[in-house]
Amino acid sequence: MRGLKFTNLMLVLGLLFIYLPMVILVIYSFNESRLVTVWGGWSVKWYVGLLDNSQLMSAVFRSLEIAFYTAISSVILGTLAAFVLTRIPRFRGRTVFGGMVTAPLVMPEVITGLSLLLLFVSMAQLIGWPQDRGVTTIWIAHTSFCSSYVAVVVSARLRELDLSIEEAAMDLGARPWKVFLLITIPMIAPSLAAGGMMSFALSLDDLVLASFVSGPGSTTLPMEVFSAVRLGVKPEINAIASLILLAVSLFTFFAWYFTRRAEKKRLQGLQEAMDATASEITQRERETATLTAPPASS
Repeated sequence: MRGLKFTNLMLVLGLLFIYLPMVILVIYSFNESRLVTVWGGWSVKWYVGLLDNSQLMSAVFRSLEIAFYTAISSVILGTLAAFVLTRIPRFRGRTVFGGMVTAPLVMPEVITGLSLLLLFVSMAQLIGWPQDRGVTTIWIAHTSFCSSYVAVVVSARLRELDLSIEEAAMDLGARPWKVFLLITIPMIAPSLAAGGMMSFALSLDDLVLASFVSGPGSTTLPMEVFSAVRLGVKPEINAIASLILLAVSLFTFFAWYFTRRAEKKRLQGLQEAMDATASEITQRERETATLTAPPASS
């Protein structure tokens, strides 16, 4: 009993440690006073004032754009890497390939950012691309970083799948690419959604990599916030952070809802197919038993 109370207490403290700062942030975004540590009443003027802050708003939209593109590319590359690592047990260079996939997880971001900066500078000198560092270079850097997280998440899901379903589809004549698109992808959809949301959040939150590979006119929101905080926290920062928190929460909720809905439909369709197959087999067995039964003696 005491162990259960201690566990519940630690759970509550952990949740407060994570979510209480977010609640305080949202509350102080409605603070009337310009001093963020002094409460001056409720007001929405800082939200209205964001419309006049073109520099901050451009950084917000730029960060959202990069995060969106990063989530898509990371899911594609991470899924392909996970499929290779889990479905091809032996090939030349597998250990090296696996190490390259998981290396960004343990490598300091400073080292990664410096390496990418040197890579882009060398490429610009050799082939003339990229001419300017900006959104494209940040997107490439974030994709190389976030793909590792997607690969780890999707690999765990692929190892748990029942291969008999895919084998049955191929026995019925389905080609491997069709099995992958129509059977494997729907079964790993929750892990794809989790990897995409993780990539979106990591890209939106990144400061170190963007600081190395960005150029003039490509400031992201974390860079803008970091520059502003060095001179003191402004109320506009609380407002924009609250809006980003709301956007990420809504994105996560809808992704969870539609993924859960698709998973229910898939399981329902699979159950209906199994019931139909079982009913057909039972009917055939009855017909076979009727045909093979000896005629009744007169």
